[in-house]
Amino acid sequence: MDKVKVISQRIAARLFALPLLFLLSSVAWTQAQDQAGQAAGQQQQDQSQDQHQKQADQSVRPTQAPSTPAPATQEKEVKITPREAEELFHSVDEILAFDSKQTGLPIKKQVKRRLTSRDEVVAYLTKHMKDEDVKKLQRSELVLKKFGLLPRDFDLEKLLVALLREQVAGYYDPKTKTVNLLDWVPMEEQEPVMAHELTHALQDQTIGLDKWMKKGEKDLGEIRKDPTPEDIENDELDDAREAVIEGQAETVMLEYELAPTGRSIADSPDLVETMEAQMADGSDDSKVFKDAPIFLRESLTFPYSYGMKFVIKLMEKGGKEKAFAEVLANPPHTTRQIMEPATYLSGEKIEPMRMPEFKRDFKDYVKFDIGAMGEFDVAVLIEQYAGKELAKRLYPEWRGGYYYAARPKNDAKAPLGLMYVSRWSSAEKASEFAEIYARSLAQRYKKAEEIGDPSSSRSSQPHPEYKVDVLKGRHAWTTEEGTVVIEQHGDTVLVVESLDAATTETLEKEVFGAK
Repeated sequence: MDKVKVISQRIAARLFALPLLFLLSSVAWTQAQDQAGQAAGQQQQDQSQDQHQKQADQSVRPTQAPSTPAPATQEKEVKITPREAEELFHSVDEILAFDSKQTGLPIKKQVKRRLTSRDEVVAYLTKHMKDEDVKKLQRSELVLKKFGLLPRDFDLEKLLVALLREQVAGYYDPKTKTVNLLDWVPMEEQEPVMAHELTHALQDQTIGLDKWMKKGEKDLGEIRKDPTPEDIENDELDDAREAVIEGQAETVMLEYELAPTGRSIADSPDLVETMEAQMADGSDDSKVFKDAPIFLRESLTFPYSYGMKFVIKLMEKGGKEKAFAEVLANPPHTTRQIMEPATYLSGEKIEPMRMPEFKRDFKDYVKFDIGAMGEFDVAVLIEQYAGKELAKRLYPEWRGGYYYAARPKNDAKAPLGLMYVSRWSSAEKASEFAEIYARSLAQRYKKAEEIGDPSSSRSSQPHPEYKVDVLKGRHAWTTEEGTVVIEQHGDTVLVVESLDAATTETLEKEVFGAK
């Protein structure tokens, strides 16, 4: 199954689920799901079936066997006919019954259905990319660039529109309770798309998707008071919840495609692995996706790939009830719990990180943004600067992290200042991460020269087992944007970039205590 089949055919949730920065917290989730269907409805007649819902045990098996479809974006787009649309609308109830049987989530009411076009959806989203949500997007973009996760000259808004045209294929709108089928998606691909989207309809009828997702909408960059340790701990709520929602839908879609062969996810682990690999790589036709920076590619696929693996693991441990109804009632709250389901199942509790008094420590600065740096974020950061294999080995050792970005008062054009604190399972793992972060400076700045003796606290030999260098103690570099300090003590790493010496010293004392 190629990338287009697995992920590019839906806009059920935000196109980017960026745990670090809520990059699209509303641009796609709220606008696409809550309102795009309404805009499309001005052009298309609302189709609704009056027939009674079929019960789950009467659901028919899908007639379409798993296959590799043509990509959603073709040189000449197909347009399904009104007759084909009517045929699709008739299949909604059967697929909804199939989904209900697979998930155990009951059908409480009929789901409306509508046919719309790509241009209508894209035009609506483009028109609304000038509101307060986009201001958050632009703020987040600058912080991502400071971390080096986006190129300095990258135009994120332009990419979003291009990705939308390439990736979108169908969505469920919880405001209007309507599944929106898109008229350029070939008929043979529509049923699996509906199996995915109608899972969202069942979720909505069970928990109320809008209300459920809003639990994670708190933007720490906009609150006036200093965030608490609990605020940081809960800063990934929306990302974890989205992974549950999309993971469940992806799991049901795969079950739907396997059903005609007499197989299921339980006896097809090879197919799950193949899906995950192809999600990450993208299809040959997904040019915009393939050309996107690593962080965006990984963020785009996170709720689908990791979410699906999370749900499948819950199915293995506790069956259908555990993987669907129970996790909706008791959802995870961090990307760590999604990436490592055992931590969710065991009820792992990580000690909250002690927070400095930001208003006092940054008295000469204006807050720009603040948020958690979760396990997903460090996984991508390590992958970008040290490779995927090292990232897979090191990211499970993450035990907490947050960042604070600010600009000097009365100097809006000054480089963005950054404080980043990262905690690890041991001093050894912290020193490994510190070295990887130090390695990133050469790629992120035009000039990065270490002050003093570069070997003073660096290991002269790499780690004997993993052949990686470590960085211990305090190190500083000069750059065209000011001084960068990376300091490791015990299990904690402090990074300070483009802040004055007095503020840097204050933060060191706050994080590590008197030395």
